[in-house]
Amino acid sequence: MITGPHDLSPWGMFMAADIFVKAVMIGLAFASVVTWTIWVAKALELASAKAAARGALRRLEAAGSLVEAAEAGAGRTGRLLGDVAILLGAALDETQRSADLGEEGIKERVSIALSRIEARSGRVMARGTGLLATIGSTAPFVGLFGTVWGIMNAFIGISQAKTTNLAVVAPGIAEALLATAIGLVAAIPAVIIYNVFARSIAGYRAMLSDASGEILRHLSRDLERRSRQPSQAARPQLQATEPQAAQPFLSATGSMPLVQT
Repeated sequence: MITGPHDLSPWGMFMAADIFVKAVMIGLAFASVVTWTIWVAKALELASAKAAARGALRRLEAAGSLVEAAEAGAGRTGRLLGDVAILLGAALDETQRSADLGEEGIKERVSIALSRIEARSGRVMARGTGLLATIGSTAPFVGLFGTVWGIMNAFIGISQAKTTNLAVVAPGIAEALLATAIGLVAAIPAVIIYNVFARSIAGYRAMLSDASGEILRHLSRDLERRSRQPSQAARPQLQATEPQAAQPFLSATGSMPLVQT
């Protein structure tokens, strides 16, 4: 209802608004607080994860083997840290489990394990961003709903006052439009922050993909080295047995065999 003179400041319009419009405004203000809270928490989480992944990827590229990379990535507690270290640990674990199996099977199983870890890490990193998308898409409509409700009450007040004087009409409409303004204040940052996080998470997953590729390269080299070790060990033994094969013949005849022409 429209009554008496109005304080047209934002706080005054909020206090003079209908109880339902007030509830809409409070809900939108809470959504805005949630948006900025997610921004702070997720920005810190992403920055920390990217820094850890970047450092682990550099150590992984500088290492000569998977074991050497694991030793370089171990923390003070003796455990592997970060998502890249989790990828590395999964590759080492599968290699040890499949020590008596074929190389191609090992590579395939490691590749599957790495892809699942990448997907899981991406889902964990994207946790909370869906709420930003929800706020960004629904907040304008929630604010518009509050505005429609407020304007409806304003017109009811106009009919009861039996006047169309702008001084009587304007305060109620202004109170209603405040709900739409708050809805936009909540929605616009949510959409922007969501897009920023979407790009950052995609970049982080690309870093994990680079780490997986580097791990598979190390694994391929390690498996090839392992397959060549038995043949290299057998070659000196073969060379050592060749002179001994002629000893019985020489000792039996006492001289070299004659060649008849």
